[in-house]
Amino acid sequence: MNTLLKISFATLILALPALGMAQEKIAVVDLQEAILQTDIAQKRLAEVRNQEDYKTDKAEFDRLKKEFDELVQKFQKDAAVMSQEQQTAARQKLASKQADLEHVTGKLQQAEQGAGQALLQELAPRVQEVLREIITSEGIGLLLQRGAVIHADASYSITAKVTDKLNQMAAK
Repeated sequence: MNTLLKISFATLILALPALGMAQEKIAVVDLQEAILQTDIAQKRLAEVRNQEDYKTDKAEFDRLKKEFDELVQKFQKDAAVMSQEQQTAARQKLASKQADLEHVTGKLQQAEQGAGQALLQELAPRVQEVLREIITSEGIGLLLQRGAVIHADASYSITAKVTDKLNQMAAK
């Protein structure tokens, strides 16, 4: 073999693992988090939280939470000296207050989730475009949704990159 051929062959052998590794790069992404952390999502969430219905429900939640916490503290403090009937009545009152609290919590979550779902649908085409860009530019061979992974070191996550690119697209 001549020297030039040997050098070319050695260069090719050294380059192959790097080419193979580019195709073997694994990454994880939490698309919901990536979208919900965007500037537009934060703006929309703030808009939802500034609606009168939401503010009313939030004030009711805060009031019920305070009452519930006070009832729990009182029960814990007085349980030892309460009769069985008093304990039963206190537990029923706590259960009723907790049910009210869960109802209002559900209303708040529903308002936020509705806005989040609408945003996820609206941004889906942009997300696909951003994912294709990142996969290509970073040589990702396997991309997994964060929810499907038991463990992944933070260095595997491209969630923040997706959020950044979505913010850049929105700014244009």
